[in-house]
Amino acid sequence: MAHLDPSTALLTDRYELTMLDAALQDGRGARPAIFEVFARRLPAGRRYGVVAGTGRVLDAIRDFRFDADVLGWLDDAGVVSTGTLAWLADYRFRGDVHGYPEGEVYVPQSPVLTVTASFAEAVLLETVVLSILNHDSAIASAASRMYAAARGRGLFEFGGRRANEQAAVAAARAAYVAGFDGTSNLEAGRRFGLPTFGTSAHAFTLLHDTEEEAFAAQVAALGPGTTLLVDTFDTEQGLRTALEVAGTDLGAVRIDSGDLAAEAVRARKLLDDAGATGTRIVLSGDLDEYRLAELADAPADAFGVGTSVVTGSGAPTAGFVFKLVARADAPGAPWRPVAKAGGTKATIGGRKRAWRSVRDGVATAEVLRAWDGPPPRDPARAVQVDVIREGEVVHRPTIEEIRDHHRRAIAELPPEALDLTPGGPVLPTLHEETTSEGALT
Repeated sequence: MAHLDPSTALLTDRYELTMLDAALQDGRGARPAIFEVFARRLPAGRRYGVVAGTGRVLDAIRDFRFDADVLGWLDDAGVVSTGTLAWLADYRFRGDVHGYPEGEVYVPQSPVLTVTASFAEAVLLETVVLSILNHDSAIASAASRMYAAARGRGLFEFGGRRANEQAAVAAARAAYVAGFDGTSNLEAGRRFGLPTFGTSAHAFTLLHDTEEEAFAAQVAALGPGTTLLVDTFDTEQGLRTALEVAGTDLGAVRIDSGDLAAEAVRARKLLDDAGATGTRIVLSGDLDEYRLAELADAPADAFGVGTSVVTGSGAPTAGFVFKLVARADAPGAPWRPVAKAGGTKATIGGRKRAWRSVRDGVATAEVLRAWDGPPPRDPARAVQVDVIREGEVVHRPTIEEIRDHHRRAIAELPPEALDLTPGGPVLPTLHEETTSEGALT
């Protein structure tokens, strides 16, 4: 089979296109529609989530096009009718998107993204939007907990080899949003401007006849400020050899195995006794937020985290859904709230504006009101921002601005938000009905 370039437009489920086809044929595809992205619940034990991936969503919407090859495949596969193929050939999203700024905290029912357009334009985006936000927000939510557990010490993302090659790049970005200092993934560095870290693995030491030769080769290439991996054979002897080769100007040592807390204590004493008081200690090896918390008193300067931050074990899905909450019979007609009834998947109709109640600098609740209703009476800040207006991106913060926003959002939460013991959402979600048009139902 010939190689085919991937198409953003086909990063979707077939039913999005069959719904579109039917809606265009019966004339209702042009009806104005409002979809909201929200999570019904947080993963078990989580107290908050972190929105991440919005920047990648904007790229996906920009690139969402149906070229001749894609249209030809859809035609050959009989996915949609000839009339819909013609409509898709001219597709470009021309609607509005509002949402939580990337890096913001969310809780159950938070409308993290609101898409307003014709039903036909908006419904096509469901799968690609969810695939990005669910993945990146899961990573950022896990990374944020790890950042809190690290208590200000360095954090490096080393998980690329534990994930799909493209997911690994996105994961590195999401971890950086939530506070990690950088990544080992070079494509993430190139694509998103992230700091990259890494020097050598055990294989490099084993390549040489002795550990001393390996360290000497690395120092010769990278200078004494490099990080030497000292636990290939015997950690204490590895530390002594590292000092013999690099001297007291050695930048850092990394320990990847054993009782990390005890090894860090022994390493710090040995380094200090030798006068290498400025040599940093980096710990790695199957770390997650719980292990980081256990290492709180260890004399470590930084940690390398891999598997737990990029896989489901440490980053359970955010659980976002993309649901129709309002529609109008025609452009300019009044909005009508719509909702799915019954069961755990029931939804709340009407377009919602989110407010974060804040007292004395501490967030107390997530307040959802009708979009065109008044603000809450208690002190609160509006959470959502304009992201896309009439098809044009109007909100594109830098990665550093996103990190800063996340720091502010976390600093606003009550202290129990950072508790790693199981617990429910740190902020209650309050749905406040109003009498304005499009009220919550």
